This record gives sequence, structure tokens and C-alpha cells, in this order.
Amino acid sequence: MNPFIRSDQYNFIKKQTQALVNGHATVNDRGVLNALRALSLDKVLGLFEESTEDQKSILKPIVEIKEKLEAESFLETLKPYVIPFKEISETAIKKIFPKAKKLKIPSLENIDFKELSYLGWLDKGSNKKFLVIEYKNKLVGISGGYKNSNKKGICALCNRTEEIGMFTSSVKGMTQDAFITRGNYICQDSQKCNENIISLDKLNKFVELIENK
Repeated sequence: MNPFIRSDQYNFIKKQTQALVNGHATVNDRGVLNALRALSLDKVLGLFEESTEDQKSILKPIVEIKEKLEAESFLETLKPYVIPFKEISETAIKKIFPKAKKLKIPSLENIDFKELSYLGWLDKGSNKKFLVIEYKNKLVGISGGYKNSNKKGICALCNRTEEIGMFTSSVKGMTQDAFITRGNYICQDSQKCNENIISLDKLNKFVELIENK
């Protein structure tokens, strides 16, 4: 069977397994637990409106989860069906950011692309953050200045409370040669940010805002 689970959907499923483990650890009422199992399954199947029976059969065992080890085993069975982030090379990244002449790219060899909803890194030399995001089936490159805020706040990409910094970028204004500077607080740690993403809604809105679509 071909992979059919996006990284953000996998993270969402992981969150549901944690809810089940927590529920079984704190609740003794069988009716409440049955309702929790049914709700978790409905939420997970709701992610895949056009799923096949084979795909559903892979997801349905979530209702059997009671303990942490069972959750980990279940998630491991899903890993082969996670769609990796679009394959990209260093050469391709440089083409996405043609104006960044001395672009420093992180090593791609040790990255698990199945854990990415976007590729992001900070170039400490220039204090710029670079993001590669798949948007409408195309890889989009977004770069901007980045300044750590030294505080926690809501990230514009993952919508979770993390250590954040101000990402600023310039977009074209209404008239020729006019530019508008836009700022968003986003996670300092892009890996942690990716782990937090359970929906692509915020990520897509971020691209639309910066790209001025």
C-alpha cells in the first residue's frame, strides 16, 4: 500500500494516542472510555475522507490502545505509510533562494523527511531564517530576518506555545517599487515546530500572507 498519511496527520494521530493513554490512566468508567475510543477513531478517520477499507484497517486499531507501549507500537506500524516531505537537493534549494549567494544549507542526510511539514533552518551568520514549504503541490522558498525574543509565545506555524522569535520579510505593496514589511512570531526550533504541527491550515495561511497571494 502506498503512503497516505501526511506528517501533520501523523502528529494528530499521535496526539489522539496520548489522549487514550491518559484517559485509561485516569478514568475507570467503562462508558467514558468507550466514548473516548469512539471519539478518537472518528477524529482520525475524519482526516481521511476518501480512505479505502485497507487504509481504515490500518487506522482502526487505535481503539485498542490503553498503555504507552501500545501507543508506540501502533505509531510504529503507521510510519511506513507516512508521506515524506518532497525530495529536495542542496542544488534545488539554492535555486529556490537565488538571491542568497552565500546560502548555508543544513545537512540533508540526517533529516527524517517523514517528520517534516516544512524544511526550516537559521543562518546565524546573517540572522536570517529560511523556510521551504510545499504549497499547492509546489515548493516555495520564504526567507526573512529572524530575532530571538527570549520568551515563549504562540507560533504562527504550529499554533503551539514554544520559544519563539520574530520573523520579518518584505512583500510587494500595492504600487510599483513599494514594499511592506510583515512580521510573524515563529518557533526558534524548526524541528520542534514540525513535531507540533497537527494541521496545515496555519502553515498555508503563513505562505499566503508572505507571498501576498
